[in-house]
Amino acid sequence: MISVEGVTKRYGEVAAVDDLSFTVDRGEVVGFLGPNGAGKTTTMRMITGTLQPDQGVVLFDGAPIADDLTAAKRRVGYLPEATPLYDEMLVAEYLEHVADLRGLSLEQTRSGIGDSVDETGLGEVFYRPIRECSKGYRQRIGLAGAILHKPEVLVLDEPTEGLDPNQRVEIRRLVGSLGRERTVLLSTHVMQEVEATCSRLVILSGGRLAADGSVEELLASLSGAVRYVVEAAGSGVADVLAQLPGVSDHSSQQVDGRVRVVLDAHGEEDLRPRIFELARDRSWTLWELHRERASLEQVFRKLTEGVVVDDAADVNRDRGADESEVDA
Repeated sequence: MISVEGVTKRYGEVAAVDDLSFTVDRGEVVGFLGPNGAGKTTTMRMITGTLQPDQGVVLFDGAPIADDLTAAKRRVGYLPEATPLYDEMLVAEYLEHVADLRGLSLEQTRSGIGDSVDETGLGEVFYRPIRECSKGYRQRIGLAGAILHKPEVLVLDEPTEGLDPNQRVEIRRLVGSLGRERTVLLSTHVMQEVEATCSRLVILSGGRLAADGSVEELLASLSGAVRYVVEAAGSGVADVLAQLPGVSDHSSQQVDGRVRVVLDAHGEEDLRPRIFELARDRSWTLWELHRERASLEQVFRKLTEGVVVDDAADVNRDRGADESEVDA
């Protein structure tokens, strides 16, 4: 349904997105991942038609969206990271305002508001001022506005940012429900959300495509990668463990007078016997030792490590994107 073909977007000398190509099939829920500055938001804004690429093309069902941006925007619902709401309005007034901006008829407005309120669970706050709504409800209001016109494509940029754990679970369930009838592109840094809601992942790094595949396929690409978590009290724990064969990365932190070390390793050898022997020989007190399977976090780090992000470039990207949205 969505095809991004050779898309490039520059801000001055900086390429925010560089020759990017991928597709999203109808009915898919695709996780759109990447470190800060990878070009995710810029790409999503080009897909929604609020930014135009310098090179390449975005197509819906094989037709370039630039041929008729108004028609393309009618097919898309977009929830940006900073949900734009009017605090002085009632929830009902805000949704009516969105319907008016969308040019919906009276019948379409009634139907759209009724369905979106039901889908997002806004009945309890429908006649409440937005300023009195919690962060979780504000995200639901933004989602209701994004689906009010019954779009085929839903683009969500960090929909659970700033929410507490309970609110994250609620929004995650809501996104999963919305994805049953729509094509969804979901940008997030929360790997649990990706595993719970997405059928496929597209990972960007430095404005380029780093990986494209299902969660299972990407985890399989780290065949042999495992993680060990060790918590011990003693001398030189982190430094010694980091020298074990096959260890590619490690991190450590102090916990109640002990050190907790996380080791990422590759290879067939199970390092737990070696770690136990080190603890015995060096008189460490071993509080915890376990082995985990490869995780999406490890896949993400492997695919995006070593990419340096220019903070000034990020500012330019945001400014350019914001300015382009004035007439959106």
